[in-house]
Amino acid sequence: MPAGYATFGLAPAMRAGGVLADGGYQAHRDFMDFIVDGRPLLFQLSDLDAVSPLASDIPPAIFTHQVRGLLLEADAPLRDGRYVIYGCPECEGLDCGAVTAVIERDGDAVVWRDFAWQTAETADLELNGYHGIGPFRFRAAEYRAELERLLDDEASRPRRRVLLIGARVADLARLAAALRTIGIGAEIADDVSTVPAEELGTYGAVAFGRTTAEPERTAVQAAFAAAGVDVAYVYGLAPVVPLLVAQIEHALDRSPSERRRLTGLTAGGDEAEVTVTSACRVRLVAYRVDRLHRTRTRDLFDGMLEPGTHRIPLDAGAVKGRSFVVARAMGGVLVARVVR
Repeated sequence: MPAGYATFGLAPAMRAGGVLADGGYQAHRDFMDFIVDGRPLLFQLSDLDAVSPLASDIPPAIFTHQVRGLLLEADAPLRDGRYVIYGCPECEGLDCGAVTAVIERDGDAVVWRDFAWQTAETADLELNGYHGIGPFRFRAAEYRAELERLLDDEASRPRRRVLLIGARVADLARLAAALRTIGIGAEIADDVSTVPAEELGTYGAVAFGRTTAEPERTAVQAAFAAAGVDVAYVYGLAPVVPLLVAQIEHALDRSPSERRRLTGLTAGGDEAEVTVTSACRVRLVAYRVDRLHRTRTRDLFDGMLEPGTHRIPLDAGAVKGRSFVVARAMGGVLVARVVR
């Protein structure tokens, strides 16, 4: 690529939803992230919880309008030729703030410049500009080809439904309710042998309860294989809804492994090891099941981590007995059993 031009691409990304330690919920969002010179642009915004306007759960007409806007075939939605690059994953508008930039045509290039954090109709570049990001010059042909591919690639939209298999219907019902609350469709079944292949193809993951016998798991897997549907299989670690939601969120992650921000989690003894590929905020939560089968939750860590592997102390009381650690960062979630 000649000097002065950056490469432009798109790749699946996810803002992991979940049931939080304080009882709140965080919405699940699938979107296409912008890949600049081979690296997600979002990674340059270390502590930003946001998604691009190319989200899979918006109506097709709005999705097409967003793509046409980035192609400069529609008027800029904000003053001074500014477009939303990343916005709040929970709502629309500028009230929560958004990363915006000017997008313009310059000869055989499309330029993204003057990035800023914007909360009002007019961006204040002096006060809220991202002075270390951009400008980026993309070859117009490459840029257009990547975006136009989205308009013809409906089949690549993520499957945001989960099939729950297990004998404990009450437990599965609670899990299904939690998944639906964060925006993931969930159905409960005990036999899929008569389910049409077209319907099986709408699922992105199958979650088995801990009491599901091997013959039942094998039959379900055979049905999906016969239908030619490739799904992720989740084996529940414990009957703890937030933990199971985190496992399913990880299974639904379609982003390329080499472009993930949170890439490693182990927990053992008195510490956890967390690996991140770029600076980001990471939260660790411990879940354990006590002798009376009650769930205990403890926040362990919430802070910024630089790229690399980090050792984080574990509170002995929080991880005694059968316990698990969930790590969350923007774009991903990992689960690990605490090993003695």
